[in-house]
Amino acid sequence: MKLTRRQFIKITGASAAGVMALGLGIDLRPIKSHAQTLKIHYAKETTSICCYCAVGCGVIVHTGKAGAGKVINIEGDPDHPINEGALCSKGAALSQLVNNENRVTTPLYRAPYSTRWQKVSWDWALWQIALRVKKSRDASFTARNAKGQVVNRTNGIAHVGSAAIDNEECWLVQAMMRALGLVYIEHQARI
Repeated sequence: MKLTRRQFIKITGASAAGVMALGLGIDLRPIKSHAQTLKIHYAKETTSICCYCAVGCGVIVHTGKAGAGKVINIEGDPDHPINEGALCSKGAALSQLVNNENRVTTPLYRAPYSTRWQKVSWDWALWQIALRVKKSRDASFTARNAKGQVVNRTNGIAHVGSAAIDNEECWLVQAMMRALGLVYIEHQARI
């Protein structure tokens, strides 16, 4: 066998490197390995929209099937046409918004001239809102204008919409506000 000087140096260098690697504790025997099961493996996936700004990025919310459906992970939706799976720093931290022990989960009411907030029930809060809307509408309702024309409107209530609802939801909100007789209606839908 003819062995050139260059081939000899290659073979001895590779052998020396192999012996040195084995001396450092590198084991070349095959090992068994397994992948860790993800925490979202058995979770329920629901698509939603980020609540922070008017861009309307799509998110996938993973909730645990056991228990009360606690949110365990939120990530960007790769199938959403706006963000294609990417999220800003606020959107990436959405799960902290949901899983926060300081989050207010019941309505709070502060009576006029009071200095403290008190917890009230949802039924009471929604009933009070309905009563006050009705009272404001009745107090400011105009059936006819100065010329005697039928206008059926109220100038005492205005509505500012949400940037995180789509056109169909926007139409429903607008229809309800117009049915109440509102004229001052603003909206900022962008999705």
